[in-house]
Amino acid sequence: MRAGESVIELAAELPLIDHHCHGVQTGTATDAEVELLATESNWPAPPGTSVFDNPFGITVRSVCAPLLDLPRHCTAEEYLRRRGELGGTEVSARLLASSGTERYLLDTGFRASTVMTPDEMATLTGAATEEIVRLEALAESIAPGCTAAGFASAFDDALEAAAANAVGVKSIIAYRHGLDFDPAPPEPAQVTAAAGRWLTAIEAGSPTRLADPVLLRHLLWRAVELRQPIQLHVGYGDPDIVLHRCDPSHLTGFAHATRTTGARLMLLHCYPYIRQAAILAQLFPHVWLDTSSAVSHAGPSSQTLVRESLEIAPMHKVLYASDAFGLPELYACGSWLWRRAVGRVLDEWLADDLIGAADARRYVEMLGRGNAVRAYGLE
Repeated sequence: MRAGESVIELAAELPLIDHHCHGVQTGTATDAEVELLATESNWPAPPGTSVFDNPFGITVRSVCAPLLDLPRHCTAEEYLRRRGELGGTEVSARLLASSGTERYLLDTGFRASTVMTPDEMATLTGAATEEIVRLEALAESIAPGCTAAGFASAFDDALEAAAANAVGVKSIIAYRHGLDFDPAPPEPAQVTAAAGRWLTAIEAGSPTRLADPVLLRHLLWRAVELRQPIQLHVGYGDPDIVLHRCDPSHLTGFAHATRTTGARLMLLHCYPYIRQAAILAQLFPHVWLDTSSAVSHAGPSSQTLVRESLEIAPMHKVLYASDAFGLPELYACGSWLWRRAVGRVLDEWLADDLIGAADARRYVEMLGRGNAVRAYGLE
């Protein structure tokens, strides 16, 4: 660190690796779309209210407004009007550039037709962009024409092909079932029977949405064999979740079962179970965590979340992520809030002489990019 430099200043300049995010929306979002993308809810704010009075919306009007040539703390109406004037491409270019992100790892398995591909994100931002394969979406893509007996083999082929061009995979078993699943891999006969039930239901007109716990476990264990990072949604998310079943402490058995496999378990979001995730990251050598989307949606209070993630987890096990989807404000605010929080926490440690200047610099670099380089093999 330079003489007199604070950790906040150092954090503000650091190029980040966003290890978990999605593509930004293509085209220009309507005001109603912006309001929905700014929350994890599936439904608009009640009449007479706006998500711009949520913690995230407050941050947008503070942090993003000047980037769009508006005064800080402008009204929601002023912000949306200016957004429409500039158009989606210009807004996205400005806000993503402000995030200071040098590399994006994109989960491409959610509403892929509405957001930019990795190549499109790379073109827009000039940043390296890699793919994370969503297991459930991959399985759903091969369901048409698949037989129960052939499902396991067909998924293996699809996973091998997809993983060849990706740096990791992701499971949303927390959404589809919960983290309180049987940690053992299912037997082949169980997989075939479960695939038969699922495919029969699809043929009868049911959605292809994969929620069978046996098949979800099978996908997860096939991913373990790749010896790559496996991202796992934890805690806070959209209304599909049953929150108490997304507590990462339910993963203890799975962590034991996978400890020596070479797989890495990347716990995402983690709110309100940040401390539970941090305990697992301390206890198990292959468990990591971030606070991603929870930081953006906590807005002014996000420093509390980042502080919790650093209470007990080793510094080499915590990563930066935005979990931004669609809305470029999520990338900009996620970065700004995280830098502010990490800088303030480490500045306190530095002022209390708990760390030295060399450690402060090293920790900021580890948290913002170095840990992701090591976890995903991005050298």
